[in-house]
Amino acid sequence: MASDDVSLDQIDIFSGFAPEQLEQIKAKLSIVRLSRNEVLLRQGDPADAVYICVTGRFLVFLDRSGHSIAEIGPGSLIGEVAFFSGGTRTATVIAERDCIVLKLSREDFEELARTAPAIWTPIAKTLASRLAYANTIRTPVSRPLPPPRTVAICQGGGTAVPPGFLSLLREIFEEQGRVAFLGSADVKNVLYDANALDGTQATQWFNTLETRYDIVFYICDRERSAWSEKAIRQADIVLIVGRHADGDTSMNPVERFAFALHRPRNLRLVLWHASRATVRGTGRWLADRPVHIHHHVALDDPKDIARLSRFITGKALGLVAAGGGAFCAAHIGLYRALTEEGFEFDIIGGTSGGGAMAAAFALGASPDDIAERVEDIFVSRKALRRWTWPRYGLIDHKVFDAALAEHYTDAAIEDMWLPYFAASTNLSRNELHLHRRGKIWEAIRASGSIPGLLPPFFNDRGDILVDGALIDNVPLNAMRGLKDGPNVVICFEAPRLEQLNLPYASLPSRKELLMHLLSPMHRKNLPKAPGPRTILMRSIAAGRRSFEAQVDRLDLLLMPPVPHGTGALDWHLHREIARIGYEYGKAELARQKSSRHPIMTALRDKG
Repeated sequence: MASDDVSLDQIDIFSGFAPEQLEQIKAKLSIVRLSRNEVLLRQGDPADAVYICVTGRFLVFLDRSGHSIAEIGPGSLIGEVAFFSGGTRTATVIAERDCIVLKLSREDFEELARTAPAIWTPIAKTLASRLAYANTIRTPVSRPLPPPRTVAICQGGGTAVPPGFLSLLREIFEEQGRVAFLGSADVKNVLYDANALDGTQATQWFNTLETRYDIVFYICDRERSAWSEKAIRQADIVLIVGRHADGDTSMNPVERFAFALHRPRNLRLVLWHASRATVRGTGRWLADRPVHIHHHVALDDPKDIARLSRFITGKALGLVAAGGGAFCAAHIGLYRALTEEGFEFDIIGGTSGGGAMAAAFALGASPDDIAERVEDIFVSRKALRRWTWPRYGLIDHKVFDAALAEHYTDAAIEDMWLPYFAASTNLSRNELHLHRRGKIWEAIRASGSIPGLLPPFFNDRGDILVDGALIDNVPLNAMRGLKDGPNVVICFEAPRLEQLNLPYASLPSRKELLMHLLSPMHRKNLPKAPGPRTILMRSIAAGRRSFEAQVDRLDLLLMPPVPHGTGALDWHLHREIARIGYEYGKAELARQKSSRHPIMTALRDKG
């Protein structure tokens, strides 16, 4: 029998029932309480009961993919499809926080259906909507969850969360809507007894807060108290806030509880600084904390807290920079056009040459400064034109490596104020590798290791890393894995080789080729066929995975034209390519503004 403190008339599915009908239904229901991460339904199990969510939040998973396909909230039926079809559970349903559900067994439902047939009406409506939704999905897809409604804030390391951080965070969120910040003292004023935090009344009270506020922040105690545990169990995501300068970065008991309970995707590390300065040593904070993402914030710069808020609410603006060899100089012109239009990015990432440009943008380099560095690396030093005996690659990589190390110094990705990543191909594991820690120049070197031309890069684990373009030249999906929200995506149309009216048999043998090369008079008679460098670069471009299906309506896609006759290693033309990118960017942004693209509209409203 359901507990008396659960009122059925407050649950949407039972609205419209007469009091006597509600009492009849209530007599058949039993109350079930679940803690965070408890499994309510498991795929493949017999469907012997149907459930009604009273409070809380559930995630639905198919197979063992690890990606949720749906969210279930208060007032919803759970498990009704398999229950009424008579089969087994079609998905696994897991509590995303402390929850209360009402259980109705098959025997009790059949009796209710005879004595209170009106119960079929809301069930039929729910089934119809679920089946309609199922028909729109041919295959399981990973969809972003709604923005978190509850956030726990706990201390990282040994220093308390500064009041200034909480004040800035509250100020920014109050500008966006209804927000509540609650600590243990606030809750005691309502519930009185800390021991009652896990009771039905408390669980209902916590979940009711979601209907009153757009987002609720729970401020944990410094110690692992009953309140701290409840706050973390109730949270959609957990912000671990630590003082970057702390000498001792060991996890405290509250942190350990959060890591034991939450998946990494729900955990964010926020490292605060009194003011903005060069950052070193972030790796010691990340060594034992497998968080989804980390942020640096300066307490004297509200923009850092504002960026953090956009990551929390799923509105962070990303820049995705595709690879393309010398064509990547267009990124410089496009970035100039974007910043002149008022774009400020929250996270930047890219592949190959795009990863190199993205790192420079994230470090705050100006377009003119980047152009000078491109000139130094590729034109003055001729870093990609120093041929060598082809034992490990066609090009002597030492000059290229030294130039990257000089220009990007020994700075680490995790120490950057703006989140950044580069993508390479891991041949040892046959998968995309995201560089989110380690030296910036090494990530760029790995991401741009053109197979055959340059030796691969080997990381500390011994993995063999080559150009990320082999798997994902436009790492938009990787960006989506790090955050929700719109993106500006820059890529290039892969140039195609012209068809040749050239007999295959005309290609010379080794002896014939040597004779032609040794004689200037005969050299001009060689067949006009592309060389191995051109074929290699074009082969990489031809094998790039299509990304168009990943582009969302909120994303802004920019595809600058590639100058006719330009090759992917023609870095001496970088200024002309950047100029074309800038002119294209100015014109395309104006066109998108007139057509009211969502990104341009948001930019206008922000201004």
